[in-house]
Amino acid sequence: MIEYLKRGTELCTSGTTGRPKQIYQDPYKIKHSNFIARKVQGITKRSRILTVCSLKHAGGLLAQTLPAYEVGASVTIEPYNPYSWVQKITDYTHSHLTPRMAEAIIRTKTFKKLDLSGITIMCGSDPVHEYEINSFIEQGATFIANWGMTEIGPVAINKTYKPGDVAENYKEYTILGDTFHCDYKIVDSELHVKGAICVYPEWFATGDLVHEESGTLYYIGRKD
Repeated sequence: MIEYLKRGTELCTSGTTGRPKQIYQDPYKIKHSNFIARKVQGITKRSRILTVCSLKHAGGLLAQTLPAYEVGASVTIEPYNPYSWVQKITDYTHSHLTPRMAEAIIRTKTFKKLDLSGITIMCGSDPVHEYEINSFIEQGATFIANWGMTEIGPVAINKTYKPGDVAENYKEYTILGDTFHCDYKIVDSELHVKGAICVYPEWFATGDLVHEESGTLYYIGRKD
């Protein structure tokens, strides 16, 4: 992984918002992305990361894995399996999931028996619903609903929920976040972003349609 920090790397977009493509992540962008990811999630050299997302995508490599590796934290990388995850997660401090992964984990028989106190779960790549958020915080986890793309972040806009919080979406929309680690503007309902954690120097039109309410962004859908 040291080569990623020195030379950068290409990552494949997920394909959920269009045809998958390779996007180069230069060392400058990775350095800033790593710093933001650690700050948001409280990752230190004493953290223990369980990585189950593919390292070929931004979420798997840049949400937790490389930021933790850079400061010498413990990182375990293994294929995703919901049953294995619930058996092992209490030995770790952090894990990153997609909403589909989170849903499958919630459906396991032992999920309701888990004590996730002191564990931070970041979730993104697709819209994050209040059901997923509330299910994890009810088990004691700190849950971070996160928005980012291969082009920016992946930790760019998020909202952190602590045990005792209750997540509620606005109307029929899903949460994007209320904490921003990039510049943003909304043009004809489309989210545009810019900043050191973006691969482009100019404003990037994300294709995501959003609604802003009291300083919080909500996801409406994709631009046609």
